[in-house]
Amino acid sequence: MPYITTTDGTEIYYTEQGSGQPVILSHGWPLSSDAWQLELKLLADAGYRAIAHDRRGHGRSSKTYQGNDMDTYAKDLSELVEALDLRDLVLIGHSTGGGEVVRYAAQHGGDRVAKVITAGAVPPVMLKSESNPEGTPIEALDDIRNGVLNDRSQFYKDLSEPFFGANRDDANVSQGAKDDFWRQGMLVNLAAAYDCVKAFSETDFTEDLKALDVPIFIAHGGDDQIVPIAAAAEKTIDLVKDGTLKVYPGAPHGIYGEYQKALDADILEFIAK
Repeated sequence: MPYITTTDGTEIYYTEQGSGQPVILSHGWPLSSDAWQLELKLLADAGYRAIAHDRRGHGRSSKTYQGNDMDTYAKDLSELVEALDLRDLVLIGHSTGGGEVVRYAAQHGGDRVAKVITAGAVPPVMLKSESNPEGTPIEALDDIRNGVLNDRSQFYKDLSEPFFGANRDDANVSQGAKDDFWRQGMLVNLAAAYDCVKAFSETDFTEDLKALDVPIFIAHGGDDQIVPIAAAAEKTIDLVKDGTLKVYPGAPHGIYGEYQKALDADILEFIAK
């Protein structure tokens, strides 16, 4: 299996398929590059070099105790890009991964980055505050931390319900999809899973978004129960120079089903422009 070793000795796993213009996909919490299996194939089939990595602490990468913060995630991504010498790069990030690619593009990407795509992404900042009343209360984030600490296996099973919108009356979410969410979650070591909650909820990406000088496609589900759209995509579009916002009515946080088909078609169209 392909790995790079970062300057602090962390092994980062990545997988790639196809050839052509490179596209890197960054996953959400608590998942891994496995979350992008369909997109890896679709992008490769469309003539792109599709690459997805496991964030430190997640999946097959090193089970890290240190460095589970957004600055380090972005630096890890930078070291992967440089190791593979990727240029004319398209970045795609879901949820936490959306924050990772935005920070990478703004602070490390330079002239390597051509476009950015985010889906259900956490920028500009997820945590509720006086200046961000639409955000997620700290109590809800503490509940996530407590769930991870006390019984992470059951917590990930429970979280898969709102993640995919399976708790809605008209939902049609397979048990297999929920089981795979649980499977990927169980690969994260506890320290990384716990620390990443602070990373994805309290990191402020406002200046990163303002600094982006490449086109960005901002996708968000209209029924996202995990990352509130009013604190995320609806604010992000006002901070970027060259952004396109698309809201998918009724779509959940997790990329699944008809939402996945629609988003994937939009991703391919945006890259090809």
